[in-house]
Amino acid sequence: MSQLLEFFNHHLYLFAGFGAALLLFIANEVHGALTGGVKLAPLQAVRLINDREAVVVDLRPVGDYKKGHLLNALNLPVAKLEERASELGKDKSKPVLLYCALGSVAGEAAAKLRKLGYTEVYPLRGGINGWLGSNLPVTVK
Repeated sequence: MSQLLEFFNHHLYLFAGFGAALLLFIANEVHGALTGGVKLAPLQAVRLINDREAVVVDLRPVGDYKKGHLLNALNLPVAKLEERASELGKDKSKPVLLYCALGSVAGEAAAKLRKLGYTEVYPLRGGINGWLGSNLPVTVK
């Protein structure tokens, strides 16, 4: 036990940095949960798309969308999401799956759509990179 205390005393800055990083990570997760709601893992998203015919929305810029996107995804760049939300359809109770490159922007976009009255909005955890990391297909058509 005395060795542990001695190690702690000699590496105080290291432990302080670790504590700060841990607090920032927790704060980020709490913020994401409060603003973006439930984030779906890629396989959960596949089930949502197949079982409930969710509307899939790619929030990335047009150039990134053309390089590869989920099948049947609408490209609504996040900057124009609110003004083009009508393209999602009239039924605001239909599930909507949002994704960006890494998953951080989709949570904020989900909060915007909820304010517009969409009841089931789900960000994709990890974005398209998480999707590709799960070896799931994308298309360029």
